[in-house]
Amino acid sequence: MGYKVLIGLEMHCEISNTKTKVFSSARNGYSEKANTNVRPVDMAFPGTLPVVNKEAVRLALMASMILNCTQPEYLYFERKNYYYPDLPKGFQITQETKPAPIGSFGYLDYEVNGEMKRVRINNLHLEEDAASSDHYSSGSRINYNRAGVPLLELVTEPDFRSADEAVAFLETMRSIYQYADISEADSKKGQVRCDVNVSIMEDNLDEEDPKNWGTKIEIKNVNSFGGVRDAINYEIQRQIDLKEDGKYDEMPQQTRRWDEDSGTTIYMRSKVDAIDYKYFVEPNIPKFKISKEWLSDIRKSIPRLAHERKEEYMNKYEVSEYDANILVKEKAVAEFFEKTISLGANPKSASNWITTNLLGQLNKLELTIDEAKLTPEHLAELIKMVEDKEISSQQAKGVFTESLETGKSPHDIASEKGLKQITDEGEIVKVANEVLDEHPDVIEQYKNGKTNMVNYLVGQVMKKTGGKANPSLARDVMAKEIEKR
Repeated sequence: MGYKVLIGLEMHCEISNTKTKVFSSARNGYSEKANTNVRPVDMAFPGTLPVVNKEAVRLALMASMILNCTQPEYLYFERKNYYYPDLPKGFQITQETKPAPIGSFGYLDYEVNGEMKRVRINNLHLEEDAASSDHYSSGSRINYNRAGVPLLELVTEPDFRSADEAVAFLETMRSIYQYADISEADSKKGQVRCDVNVSIMEDNLDEEDPKNWGTKIEIKNVNSFGGVRDAINYEIQRQIDLKEDGKYDEMPQQTRRWDEDSGTTIYMRSKVDAIDYKYFVEPNIPKFKISKEWLSDIRKSIPRLAHERKEEYMNKYEVSEYDANILVKEKAVAEFFEKTISLGANPKSASNWITTNLLGQLNKLELTIDEAKLTPEHLAELIKMVEDKEISSQQAKGVFTESLETGKSPHDIASEKGLKQITDEGEIVKVANEVLDEHPDVIEQYKNGKTNMVNYLVGQVMKKTGGKANPSLARDVMAKEIEKR
């Protein structure tokens, strides 16, 4: 029997591109030193009051527009009441029960395996992040740097039918957050986390009827896209096995966690035991009206996103779709490419160098493109040197590698190593005639129909010049000089 899979996502992404936190003046920034970005409001000291960060609201509204959501006329915040050591207030300021969070009922088109898909967005809401806990055998420690960081929670409808679709959507969202300067969306810094809901149903049933859906299983706090893929695939197979063994109907709705070490999802609690959060409107933040003028200004400020740049690279610069996808996957790479061509480099050449050479080398060195010593100025210079036939394509690869390792300019490297090609025709004519004088037998063979002997003669020119003669010019000159004899 075949099965359909129903997958929904709850994606949490910190808004990292504000100077301060969402309700306090504490610095909003990643720090490896614990408890340095903290203010009394974050710690819920008596007498402190939250103040809404307007920039965080602006970026959240921009995200909701990109997701084709409707924006509210009035913005509310609410208290989500629960106790946990990493929540100093004993509640979280969020948006939940009101009918209009920062964004409602939108959609996003995304690409997976060359095919366009659409996912419906249930809502997008703005809240404060909790602190982070580190657990040890002897106890636990809490780092309050993250407490109060602005956090966007995106809730989708169960529109994904495979792990590939879910991960492709998450990658698209990360790209949106990065290109719109909303967040670095760096999972290594804990800025992106995901909850996954998975259920299965028999293939012959109508998925439009919720009664046919199987038991929904929630997998909490998956911290990497690879983890999302593995967790979904494991959970699908686990549920299918239960179905085949006749035990699926006995399975209660539940919350599980993904365990990377064992590669399994592990039971945490039944949904019957779900906490009643007792939401109510945050009394210290009055509702406020969002003006149409402000919404219009925000919409106008949305920058070019990855899919728009991809279309431009393909249509304007004739970059292949494959290379365009690589160039736009990371915003920093796209900006490196655009800076390089703005300096006059041929777009196709720039694309080839970046996708084929630069990214491969950076991957081996475990560096990001921002950490590379080779700059767009260096790459544009190198491309021009090849086009002007100052160095050969083969020589350029060595120059490129050294520039990447040292940060020296290609011109300086080529000069130091004596790599610049001889492009003076008179000088090459002189060397060509020396070669012809030394090989009269080869001239005879050439004139008797063995025209491929010109390759040998050009090789001798290259040998005499230490590989510095421009090969194309040397071939043209050699052919002319043979005919004169």
